[in-house]
Parts: sequence; C-alpha cells; structure tokens
Amino acid sequence: MSRGRLIVLDGLDGSGKSTQSQLVADALRQQGERVRLISFPDYSEPSSALVKMYLSGELSRDPEGVNAYAAGSFYAVDRYASYKKFWERDYLDGGLILATRYTTSNAIHQMGKLPREQWDDYLCWLEDFEYGKLGLPRPDRVIFLDMDRAVADRLILSRYGGDESKKDIHEKNRAYLAACQETARYSAEKLGWSVVPCDDGQAPLPMEEITRRILALLEAEQPERR
Repeated sequence: MSRGRLIVLDGLDGSGKSTQSQLVADALRQQGERVRLISFPDYSEPSSALVKMYLSGELSRDPEGVNAYAAGSFYAVDRYASYKKFWERDYLDGGLILATRYTTSNAIHQMGKLPREQWDDYLCWLEDFEYGKLGLPRPDRVIFLDMDRAVADRLILSRYGGDESKKDIHEKNRAYLAACQETARYSAEKLGWSVVPCDDGQAPLPMEEITRRILALLEAEQPERR
C-alpha cells in the first residue's frame, strides 16, 4: 500500500472551517480525487469524552484552568482513536484525507496558556507526542483560514441565534480567542502553514472566493516544510 496525502484546514472559531472543508472536498471529488473528509473533535465518539468535559466547563470554567499539556492530550487521544478506527486504511491505501482541525489546533488553542518563551518547546512536544509517540500521520499541507476576530465573533453569535449561553468556554472568552490569533500566526510562520485571508476587514469574503484560494494552493502542490 502507498501512503496517501493528509491536508488540514484549520482556523479560529467562526472562520468557516467546516463549510470550506465540505466545499473543497466536493470540488476535489469532481476532479476525480478519492477524498475522505474527517473532523476533530469527533463528538459522536466516546474518545471525545474528556474534550467535551473540558469545553463544557466541567474541569474548569476558564480555559486556563486546564494546562496546555493536559488539554492537548485530550484532543490527541480523540485523534488517535479516529485514525485507528476510521481512516488509517484509506490513508495507507493512497487516499486523500481532508481534516477539519488536527494537531494544529493544539498549537492554536493551547499554546497560548504558556509563556511565550515556552512556545517552541510546546510545538516540539506536540510533534513528538502526536506524530512520534502516537504515530499519527504528519500533514502534507496545513492551510490556516485567517479571519479578523471581530468578524468571526459576529459569525459565532449568529450561529447560536444570539444566545451567548450556547457558547463553549473557548467561544465565551474573547481575550482567550484574541490570544489564539497570536499563537496561530506564530505557528503558521514557524511551521510553514499556508495562510488564506477570509475577510475584507469588515465582513467575510464570499465562500466561493475562499474555496478558490484554497484550491489554488492545493493545485500549486508546494510541499509543506517539516
């Protein structure tokens, strides 16, 4: 069997990751690609139990109350279970795996809990733990959907019909999300992610335009730095 390709679409809450993943998968299938679409966390599976406890505030009402390594391990275990149960065979058989979020999300959402001088150590830990010790596939390309925080916040609120109580502990904490914007941009530069701007400063760009930009990056086939 020949190893497939793993493409990751990531971004902050409200950036349109899930919508774009579906649009990109549909476009690639029309081009004849054999695409397996996956998303994390996998809330339908028992492996996400600790993630759900964390996001609902059962372990702490504030994201900072669960340290970056503990929270990171919750998400990593969910990814490992998903890989072994659902998409390992497709990947090893040469298929294209398109993931909404991945190890990259730990860099975005957890690393900011640490002092900046420890960020590089956390990125090294992530790579060693998930790709090395757990044996998860390393992405061939990561595409980060970059959206202005104020624009994304409006989209999140509209998703819940204006009901703030439906937000998880990440979505409720605007200072936390602002910090995630910084960790995301740091990770993108450090790890060689491709960045796709998704707004014009006031409103989201049309979905079709964002999809076009993502597909153009994939068609360029510029390998990701490792």
